[in-house]
Order: sequence, then C-alpha cells, then structure tokens
Amino acid sequence: MSWTAWLALVGVCLLGAMSPGPSLAVVVRHTVNHSRGHGMVVGVFHALGVGCYALLSVTGLAALFALYPVGQQLLGWAGAAYLAWLGIKALRSAGSITEESSAVADQHWQQAARDGLMISLLNPKLMIFFIALFSQFVEPETSSWLVLVMVLTPTVIDGGWYCLVALVLSRPSVLVRLRARAQLIDRVTGVMLLLIALRVVTL
Repeated sequence: MSWTAWLALVGVCLLGAMSPGPSLAVVVRHTVNHSRGHGMVVGVFHALGVGCYALLSVTGLAALFALYPVGQQLLGWAGAAYLAWLGIKALRSAGSITEESSAVADQHWQQAARDGLMISLLNPKLMIFFIALFSQFVEPETSSWLVLVMVLTPTVIDGGWYCLVALVLSRPSVLVRLRARAQLIDRVTGVMLLLIALRVVTL
C-alpha cells in the first residue's frame, strides 16, 4: 500500500468516525452523566468493536454473510433491539449527577465499556462499510503487514476521535453547561436512538 492510498484510507475512516450517529450519542451521554473517563472508555471499547469488524472483513467473514444473509439480518435486529434499550434507558433517566458509592461507580465503568463495545459489534453496517472500503486496497496476495495496517488504521482513528470528543466535552466550562441540560440531552439521545432502531428494522 502506497502512502497516498494509506492517506486516502485515513481520510475515509476519519470521515466515517466523525459522522453523527448512535455511537456519538452514547459517548456524549456517558461523558455528561459520569465523567471524561467514562466517555473515553466508551470510545476505546467502541474502537475495539470497530477493529473486530475490520479484521473479520479482511479475513473473510464477509463472504460468510454473503452466503448466509440471514446472519446479517439477525445481527441487524439484535443491534436495533440494543439501540432501543439504550434509548428507553435514556428517556427514563433523571438526568441528574449525584455522588456515587464505589460499587455504583464500578458498575458505570462496566456499563460504559459494554455500551461502547456493543454499539459497534451490533452494527452490521460496519461490515458493509469495511467490505466496500477494503475492496479498494486488498490484493490477491495481501501480506500480513497490510492486514495489520488496514485493521489498526480505523481502530486507532475511531478510538482517537471519540476520546477527543469526551476530552472536549469534559472541559469544566463546557461540562457545567451540558450537565445543566443533562435531562434534555438524555431525552434527545433517547429519541434519536429509538428512531435509529426503528429505521433499522423497517429497512
């Protein structure tokens, strides 16, 4: 892969990460309701899910979905159910920030990790995205280092972008204003996630 091709890959992956969607909503919600670290955990685990799809796309699981499209459909429905569950949780949230015991805080860290990972793993469109993207770079005899580059590039960009979002949103001047509107943010997030879930099952 030439430097020009790699830069093109970087550009596409960056634009894909920056496009608004449920992943951004989940990062914002965890950052506002808990902390910068929680938002960054969502971003890191979301990136791990992205990396899994990138690896599976390069190594050929996409061909399995081509043979058994029902697998992709079932995964899409599972993703829609998870988005709907997140949306309902957001709508029911009180939108308030309170002191937490260590046990509750630990639970929120685990929830941030789980939400970040599942929001990407239950999004089969990532597989389609990587199939289309990597088809431009994969050759008949793709070397191991090229596979590594193609997997690490979207993983690092995705995690870096969402960690940057959490970092910016957690600045005291920004966070105070956001937390004052935490309930509104939860309501908007919940509605958006439910609409996305509805769109997934009706397409």
